[in-house]
Amino acid sequence: MDNDALNRISEALERMAPAPLRAPDFASAPAFVWHVGPERLEPVRDVSRVDLDLLVGINRSRDTLLDNTRRFAAGFKANNALLWGARGMGKSSLVKAVHGTLQPEFPDLKLVELQREDLPSVARLLNHLRSASQRFILFCDDLSFSHDDQHYKSLKAVLDGGIEGRPENVVFYATSNRRHLMPRDMIENERSSAINPSEAVEEKVSLSDRFGLWLGFHPCDQDEYLAMIDRYCAAYGVSVAPDTLRAEAIEWQATRGARSGRVAWQFFVDLAGRQGVRFE
Repeated sequence: MDNDALNRISEALERMAPAPLRAPDFASAPAFVWHVGPERLEPVRDVSRVDLDLLVGINRSRDTLLDNTRRFAAGFKANNALLWGARGMGKSSLVKAVHGTLQPEFPDLKLVELQREDLPSVARLLNHLRSASQRFILFCDDLSFSHDDQHYKSLKAVLDGGIEGRPENVVFYATSNRRHLMPRDMIENERSSAINPSEAVEEKVSLSDRFGLWLGFHPCDQDEYLAMIDRYCAAYGVSVAPDTLRAEAIEWQATRGARSGRVAWQFFVDLAGRQGVRFE
């Protein structure tokens, strides 16, 4: 093949290749979502979140994550955080609420959401964040891995950063229903079938050890569930007789077979609609 033919092939491949990602104006929005195909950081000017004061029953986790994030926003070292535990107990809400609370004080603190399935592209994302002057909470919601899932290898780029290290201006927060990011039966199956059981799952299980903060979220009891609803009613001006409110709230959670912060919020949304109260 002659040089002219090679040049034509090279030029054709360059035309087919996606244009390099241009870093967005990070000052234009408080948050961004990382997309692939094509890769881009999409600004989010209005983040869907609740006020930090409305998150009831998770005081210790709230205070710990708030302090960690405040240190990071102020330019100090901070830990990656894994928020794990019961569904609907405010894990992702807490991350967004903490960011919203600190944003007025630290406008250069940005929230960047990364989907679990996009983890293989995280090294390229980190390169763009590394060169920016802002500080970033890289947030992955509902993080977990299955038997044949290799995405966990990409997660190490966030937690360890390879020879370059994790960018100084990036901290990683993840939520998961699993403390070790993988099903218990997967751990047991791999241990029982491995030549060296202690090493068989060490690489995956040790991922959770790379988070400096483990914040546990546990199912709420009835008093906490009702306290959440009372807090929502007070915040949004919904007035209902206490006995009526209690009876309806208990009936609501009974029909769903679950009691959590999410169920409390869903009940409140229904209640506010029936009371003719609008809120954002």
